[in-house]
Amino acid sequence: MKCMKIYVVKQGDSVDSIAESQGIPVETLVWANQIEYPYRLAVGQALYISDGEIGEGRRPLFSSGYAYPFIDSGVLEDTLPYLSAINVFSYGFTEDGNLVLPMADDAWMIERALQWGVRPVLTLTPLGEDGRFNNNLVSALVRSQENQQRLIWELGRTMQEKGYEGLDIDFEYVLAEDRVEYADFVRRATQVLNIFGYTVTVALAPKTSAQQRGLLYEGIDYRLLGEAANHVMLMTYEWGYSQGPPMAVAPINMVRKVVEYAVSEIPPEKIILGIPNYGYDWPLPFERGVTRARSLGTLEAVKLAVDFGVDIRFDETAMSPYFRYWQYGIQHEVWYEDARSIRAKFDLIKEFNLYGAGYWQLMRFFRANWLLMDDMFYIERDWPLMDYEDMS
Repeated sequence: MKCMKIYVVKQGDSVDSIAESQGIPVETLVWANQIEYPYRLAVGQALYISDGEIGEGRRPLFSSGYAYPFIDSGVLEDTLPYLSAINVFSYGFTEDGNLVLPMADDAWMIERALQWGVRPVLTLTPLGEDGRFNNNLVSALVRSQENQQRLIWELGRTMQEKGYEGLDIDFEYVLAEDRVEYADFVRRATQVLNIFGYTVTVALAPKTSAQQRGLLYEGIDYRLLGEAANHVMLMTYEWGYSQGPPMAVAPINMVRKVVEYAVSEIPPEKIILGIPNYGYDWPLPFERGVTRARSLGTLEAVKLAVDFGVDIRFDETAMSPYFRYWQYGIQHEVWYEDARSIRAKFDLIKEFNLYGAGYWQLMRFFRANWLLMDDMFYIERDWPLMDYEDMS
């Protein structure tokens, strides 16, 4: 049986001492955790440890994530073996319901995904012709059946021409008065595209009750949208955000509340749990309207802790790592994801028997996340359509 654990670095540890104590080669430890020469560690750093054996008791998992067409090709190649689907971000539309293509060519991503047996998914957002998000486009669309028919037809044609196998509808800040009409649009798109074998997923803002107030929530009806689409993706992240106060991006206690509400409105076998693949670095003191945090990945966060010689702490309530450091006379606070926070989210998926995990976003490669997923789940995927020799 597979032996998988998460080891937390202590004072005086080295990659050699940890590898010896865990009975694994140093090379395996370094590779799995993307530790770069000279292999320095931070106290409190979480390391993924596995003996490499095939585990027992894994259940199927649908694994997906968003990526821009300008993703690094190496990152894409490293990530595709762990995905069921990849959501290309993003297509938009005009006030008349005409489809707006992404800024960069997406054909190469679709080709690589299909070669790996990964389903390419077209992501639709209210992105205008000017390249900016415009939520007024949502109202213009859902209030006109003619525009909806035009857009759904163009989506189907484009998906067929380019080789897409699904649609992800990602509309935020839907007006309260458009709540029913938005769900009707999702239902129409699903009914039409399902005929041609395309699945439809709708992304949902993280609500904890039907009565939740706020522009982000009032136009999103979990029950109606759950009935309308084949699957839903809970956007369970951004509690900690660039213009907000320092905190975990996806605190597990808050994520749990969203899941508890979601399964009361939507069958769990339809639900994909959103997982962040990023964190934030806030300069202190935080001043609302002034402070802006910068986004960073797990490897970058750990490197900061190592470079500045600070210990990494772990919030047991949020199940998230964090630390503080000083630079140029300014104190910073960093919250990010590590193997422990990811495992807590995977445990939630198992507890509620959810359909899958969906990442925002895949532009950074976090190997321990994928190895941990492969330990705990059997990743649903199609068989590759081409031989490996054809994939060079």
